[in-house]
Amino acid sequence: MVTEEKVRVVRSGGSKLNYRRSVFSADGKFLMCVSGDFIRVYSTTTEECVHTLQGHHNLVTGIELNPSNQLQLYSCSLDGNVKLWDFIDGILIKTFLIGCKILALYTTASEDKIFTITPQNNSGSTDNCKLVAVKLPKSVSQECEAAECSVIFDDVKESPKCTAIGRQCLYIASVKGLCLSIYYFKTKKYFRFPLSATSKKGAKNTFTVVACHPEEDCIATGHEDGRIRLWRNFNHQQEYTFSSLHWHHDSVMDLIFSAQGTKLFSGGIESVLVQWPYGSEQNKEFLPRLGAIIEHISTAPNGALLCTSHSDNKISIIDASLKVSGIIQGLIKGTMVKTGLIVDPRSNALVLNGKPGHLQFYSLHKDRHLYNLDIVQQEFINQSGLQYVDLTKASFSTTGSWLATVEELQGGRDSEDHELQLKLWQYQSTSQSFFLNTTITRPHEDQVTSLCFSNGDSKEDAPTLVTTGKDGLFKVWVLCEDSDIYKQTCSWSCDFVGSYHRNKATNCCFSEDGSLLAVSFEEILSIWESNTWELKQTFCHPPGKIRNLCFGRMSCSKYLLASIDNGFICCWNLLTCALEWRAKLDAAVLQADPLSENIAVFACLAGSSNLFVFKPNDSKPIYIQKNICREFIQWAVFVPRDIPESVASDDHQWLSKSQLYFLTESQDLICFSTKLPEERLSSLSKQLAVEESMPVTPFHLLLGKKRQQEQEKLDVESSGASTNNFKVNGDSTIQELLHTPAHVLPPASVLCTMFVNSFLIPKHSHSRLEKYSTDEDMESEKSDDSAEEIEANESHENYPSAISESTSVRLPKSQEKELRRIRKADYSWLCSL
Repeated sequence: MVTEEKVRVVRSGGSKLNYRRSVFSADGKFLMCVSGDFIRVYSTTTEECVHTLQGHHNLVTGIELNPSNQLQLYSCSLDGNVKLWDFIDGILIKTFLIGCKILALYTTASEDKIFTITPQNNSGSTDNCKLVAVKLPKSVSQECEAAECSVIFDDVKESPKCTAIGRQCLYIASVKGLCLSIYYFKTKKYFRFPLSATSKKGAKNTFTVVACHPEEDCIATGHEDGRIRLWRNFNHQQEYTFSSLHWHHDSVMDLIFSAQGTKLFSGGIESVLVQWPYGSEQNKEFLPRLGAIIEHISTAPNGALLCTSHSDNKISIIDASLKVSGIIQGLIKGTMVKTGLIVDPRSNALVLNGKPGHLQFYSLHKDRHLYNLDIVQQEFINQSGLQYVDLTKASFSTTGSWLATVEELQGGRDSEDHELQLKLWQYQSTSQSFFLNTTITRPHEDQVTSLCFSNGDSKEDAPTLVTTGKDGLFKVWVLCEDSDIYKQTCSWSCDFVGSYHRNKATNCCFSEDGSLLAVSFEEILSIWESNTWELKQTFCHPPGKIRNLCFGRMSCSKYLLASIDNGFICCWNLLTCALEWRAKLDAAVLQADPLSENIAVFACLAGSSNLFVFKPNDSKPIYIQKNICREFIQWAVFVPRDIPESVASDDHQWLSKSQLYFLTESQDLICFSTKLPEERLSSLSKQLAVEESMPVTPFHLLLGKKRQQEQEKLDVESSGASTNNFKVNGDSTIQELLHTPAHVLPPASVLCTMFVNSFLIPKHSHSRLEKYSTDEDMESEKSDDSAEEIEANESHENYPSAISESTSVRLPKSQEKELRRIRKADYSWLCSL
């Protein structure tokens, strides 16, 4: 019996890399970081993702190296499990069932003990948390329950940065609010050191982070006013001391000591990494201009590298000389995504707002940042109250050859302060990027509300762009090739301007073949013919302002859908110009799948977002999933799959060709998946097995074709039974070399020897070949002997025996060789005659 698949909500593509501190491997060659439900393993030299550790069913909240085995990694998650991984091979070793949400994880030198931060009650609220010591059972089973727990602190902060373990696990320190708490394990004593809210000089003493020295009894704490305090002699309630360091002008975001304790690193909102030499803090050093707020700092156990996690979802790898050696860039998440979620038709990359004034291209299939495109081309000054130009709208043509963007001056008080620019970018195949073709200043008198390209354009047809604005107009822009007298360049110009009773134009959308254009003017929906720009029809039932427009596709291309702010979705039949159906649904997002007839609708009901998937020809949904998340969903997009996925259930066929991604208010990018993450990964044995049906690489195809040609040539030249002996025996070796994952291959020196030996002919082949060659020689010798005997008889008949035996005759080399062979022959059989 086949179990029915379930559609899961997965944080996969574009997850936060800066959610928790990253962890270096013992040798500094790998860097592990949490990424939604997964754990990414990156190479510190190439910045490439080596492994993706998949197995948790909820957000991963912490990772730590196993102190007893530096090749293993502990991870915790909100699913209530602690997992032990072999991060070198990407294999899950064991799962410990804790039974409650885990917010942070700390490891100790003891093999069977870890510390976790969990909520006080089962409601999941993170306002009140506790620090718990968990004893890990020793069991040979893959899953085991860790039931033995003891509470260390009953009131801690949920952030992992607010708790730290002291040297040799003698004590543990935790900060919350204005209090520093320390617990000694041997004596089981607590020490609390409170601070006043403000000092005499007005400093804010609230704790933000704590770190413990690895070799000495010293605790470093960061505060909201930018100060760093070094606490000593804290095992006495009255005799403790602390010294103060101050450079940061705002909160200290993170603090950490180096592995040897010789240096202290700090970072904050200034985007500057500060290095404090321990014992001579006045000789501090700086690494400025890291690009964004520093949220976390991590150091390698060997002291050769450290890394900083930034608010723009970036990890900077820094060497010991305070120089950036590599950058791992995730999906950049700003304050607001104004362009929406767009798919680049050329690369299937996700395109949306990135850095201020930039478009970012992000590969969802590889889950990596591709590049940024600077649209505004101005320096951004991060200061509240200043006006700045920002990117608000973007759209691609169907072929991906053109990109249209709208930028607007932000911070104006009224519509007259809006500075608008419409820019058209053309894709250049030589540079593999977009370059600016046309800049149109103030395309509308008021804000641009939407823009779209005609769906019918191809490489032969000239593309068409339509923009709508709050000035009550929609404008049609076409590409003209006569911008100069030589007709060597082309530019965009306005071809048509339309309106409807001067109502604000809010949305526009082309039909699948590009023959019709739908433009919404507040409560009125108008249909225009794209060839003549003639108004064909208007729809105004039921009343209500239109939020989104969407044409049907493929067999449902005759339908037009619209979501209205009064809580309805309406569907019109364009052949009969009548309302086909309407449904009571307050749709926030209406998104069509470009590869099928399906349309996805996100609606927020009773404080949670729900998904409805349907086809325009029927108002009954084909799939419904409720309580996706408790946040409001802003944008959604269907991303085409590289290879269509086989889905067993008929209800989930809408995910076979495309994958649905959506963006929440907190800018979490989430997708729907029909398979569990661990089901997507085959076991190690399956990965190592060579299957003939597996898709091969271009290199394997090239090598296989060459080998096939060589074999055919050899077959033509060779004949007889020896033909099969010349077949190269390295087929299996080549397939194993090309199909085996790179991370499990042996060293190159071993591979080279195996590769060369696979082409050598075995000894038994040599013996068979020699035997066959000697047989041929014997046969040829016999034929030569018979021929010579015949020639000798003829010579005796034709010439008399008058020539003396002493006469010296010089024979050719071939005859001399033949003569020597005859002399060596055994003629004893003549005696019997």
